Amino acid sequence: MNGVGVVDVAIVGAGFAGLGLAIRLRRQGHGDFVLLERAGDVGGTWRDNRYPGVACDVPSHLYSFSFRPAPDWSRVFAPGAEIQHYLRTAAVDEGVAPHVRLGAEMRDARWTGEDWEIDTAAGSWRARVLVLAAGRLTEPRIPDLPGLEDFGGPVLHTARWDPSFDPEGLRVGVVGTGASAAQVIPRLAGRARELVVFQRTPAWVVPRGDRPYTRAERTRFTRDPAAARAHRQDIFDDAERAIAARRRVRPAIDELRTRARTHLHTQVTDPGLRARLEPGYEIGCKRIVLSDELYPALDRDDVTLEDSALTAVGPGAARAASGRRHELDALVLATGFHTTRQPYAERVRGREGTLAEHWAGGMSAYASTAVHGFPNMFVLDGPNASLGHNSAVYMIETQIDYVLGALAHLRRAGGPLEVSAAAERAYVRDVDDAARDTVWLRGGCRSWYVDEASGRLTLLWPGSARSFRERNARFDPTPYLGTAGAASA
Repeated sequence: MNGVGVVDVAIVGAGFAGLGLAIRLRRQGHGDFVLLERAGDVGGTWRDNRYPGVACDVPSHLYSFSFRPAPDWSRVFAPGAEIQHYLRTAAVDEGVAPHVRLGAEMRDARWTGEDWEIDTAAGSWRARVLVLAAGRLTEPRIPDLPGLEDFGGPVLHTARWDPSFDPEGLRVGVVGTGASAAQVIPRLAGRARELVVFQRTPAWVVPRGDRPYTRAERTRFTRDPAAARAHRQDIFDDAERAIAARRRVRPAIDELRTRARTHLHTQVTDPGLRARLEPGYEIGCKRIVLSDELYPALDRDDVTLEDSALTAVGPGAARAASGRRHELDALVLATGFHTTRQPYAERVRGREGTLAEHWAGGMSAYASTAVHGFPNMFVLDGPNASLGHNSAVYMIETQIDYVLGALAHLRRAGGPLEVSAAAERAYVRDVDDAARDTVWLRGGCRSWYVDEASGRLTLLWPGSARSFRERNARFDPTPYLGTAGAASA
């Protein structure tokens, strides 16, 4: 096939997952791979999200590769631009940048019976192995609001921010009170002439405790790598303890709820506003917001909390479910992402159908990484591979270890490698059983962690980060078809 690139491994997505795998491949001496990125730069989430106040809600020393520590983070919670710089620098310093193809959005990927044919906006490729590292927070969820196209003023999603937007003197509406909203609202309050926050469901909020690292701390972490590793381990261990509350273990969940309520009562003195901000579902059911700034912003005289959903938009105005009408000049959508139904799944065709068809009952994968019917394909940061209490980077590194083990097996034994249907079903049953009594399914809320059609917890691993690594870090060929000792389909 003239004009078609041929590689051993094609990686789709150049965020933490894709870059992490590419770096590990390079360090092992494997250079026969391509990194296909649809955008104009690497960085994934941290390239796309540039709204004022964007930062990580996992401490910076833990939200970085263990094999590429950064001892000089500026703050306990790194700003988004700093994380983007970390990833961009890693791509260059680790020799990965020459393997990146920018503007190469995957249009179609098909298993031929021998390899993968991948069509992109920047050319076509054939690869023995396809790794989907597109992530979960890539496709903004734009609410289907009557009249939105007639609004007339700027409409911005937090993940598609226009850096030229100036809220000074404008009447601005913000839709949402989740993690992104909690960061952007305090940056808009005081600059906008009036800020209206549309709250469909209140969020549980706990103190963030962010601060700059001192010069002495940064110097110590730089000069003493053991001190930086110990600091990272302390953060990890503290985060791991939070799984007990998500599994509704007492007194852990009661202590977490009390901490959030104390934070609300301390920061919001008006009992009426306080009542409107207290959730009616169990803490942890939805993503918990970390913020020391959200409540003071909502308590300002020039900020209006509209505690009902935005239902319609017209020229220069928006109407809420309460019936109240708010005149606005600009609208900010902090409405999250399509998480449980990934658009890329429709573009990937395996032996018998598309990945979207396979995932019609909710995303699933053996070891959260391999999918029956899709030989020599692996998914990073996909089904049940994230956490509601600890660092996603830790999970990604676990999956990278698994994929590297699979690639080593392919080099030794040949292929293709396809996990059995029985193995995938058994894994999903184990995950579903472990999730059944967690706060995500028993907390009385609707969240983006749970597949709307099946009611399954498909985004999160329902246990500790350590338990995920214990189960899924090492590749074992036994559950794969066509290998010695493989389970039957």
